[in-house]
Amino acid sequence: MKKHLNTLFVTLEGCWLSKDGDTVKVNSEGTCLLRVPLHNLEGIVTLGWDIGVSPYLMGACAERGITLSFCNPYGKFLAGVQGFMKGNILLRREQYRWADDEARWVGVAREMIGAKIANCRSLLLRAQRTYGKDLSEAVDRLAAFCRIARGCNSGDMLRGIEGSAAETYFSCLSHCQRTEDPELVFEGRNRRPPKDCFNALLSFLYSLLCHDARSALESSGIDAAAGFLHRDRPGRPGMALDLMEEWLWT
Repeated sequence: MKKHLNTLFVTLEGCWLSKDGDTVKVNSEGTCLLRVPLHNLEGIVTLGWDIGVSPYLMGACAERGITLSFCNPYGKFLAGVQGFMKGNILLRREQYRWADDEARWVGVAREMIGAKIANCRSLLLRAQRTYGKDLSEAVDRLAAFCRIARGCNSGDMLRGIEGSAAETYFSCLSHCQRTEDPELVFEGRNRRPPKDCFNALLSFLYSLLCHDARSALESSGIDAAAGFLHRDRPGRPGMALDLMEEWLWT
């Protein structure tokens, strides 16, 4: 079983990443800034417009199953490097059969959404205890959504429940904050593009989480594009987004 380890994030413009023996070497202006053993890495993410990677390192990452992703400075995914797909073709064929059978994929998706809502409810309960906020109405509503989600047999209905639960959760998220900085106060979820610092941070962290989820799936031989809750769409890692669900609001 693969042990999931570390992700190397490179944010300094003008860097050049290369393979040196069994390590990743990070150079800037002719100076070696960092060396990281390849066997300690599960992924490499570059965040910038002018960060280069040698073809030799790309090949080594592809061979070792290290996911290499290129993002802009704001965390938007631009491209990735991947070698020949590894893993068990029988596992992927079974994944595709489950993705085409609504009864099966809904059974998996409802557990994801149920756990996601339960995690959010736990966070609001913790905020209620810690900060003395009265969030009982939202907590009770999330508990009801969780029960409904785990008994749901329709994909469309499950997505509707998830949307209603998200609206309830985000309406209370500001009560979980400890800062009074007006630049960081959460006033509602927005995206594509995010319109404030808090939402920009959320979107950025979701991008990093998506990289790790995709890397974990591909290293296990699962197709990161063939999702259950997130249906097929060109260029979208549907299964990676499914795997992220339980962490998205926490």
